[in-house]
Amino acid sequence: MVEGGIGMPRLGLSATVLDARDPVALAGFYQALLGWEVVTQEPTWCTLRAPGGGAGLSFQLEPLHEAPTWPAEPEAGQMQLHLDIAVDDLAEGVALAESLGARQAAWQPQDDVRVMLDPEGHPFCLFPHEPAR
Repeated sequence: MVEGGIGMPRLGLSATVLDARDPVALAGFYQALLGWEVVTQEPTWCTLRAPGGGAGLSFQLEPLHEAPTWPAEPEAGQMQLHLDIAVDDLAEGVALAESLGARQAAWQPQDDVRVMLDPEGHPFCLFPHEPAR
C-alpha cells in the first residue's frame, strides 16, 4: 500500500514509441535492422517485439514529425530520446543500417560508437556488445 491507502498496481514498460510521418516504413526499417517480429501493423500504428520478449518498439503516425537536431542547437528541435543498439561488429552494423536507409550523423563524439539517423531522422547509437563478465 502507498500513502492514502491506494494499492500499487503492477506496472511494466510495454514499448518505446517513435513518431513518424510513415510509421509502416519506419517499423519496416527497425524490423529489418533488429530482426524483430511485427505484431501490429496498421496505417497509423505499428509495434515490433523482440523474439525473447520484453519491451518493444512502436511507431505512431505524426504528420507534423520533424527530425530532431543532432547535436542539439539552441532554438532547434531537440532530441528527446535515442535508442542504443549493441552490435557484434560495429562496421558491419553501420553497413547494415546504411543499406536499410540510415545515415551516419555528421558529428561522432566517440570512436567506438556510431551515431546514426534512421530514415525519419531519429538518432540511434550502434556500439559493440560489452564483453561477458
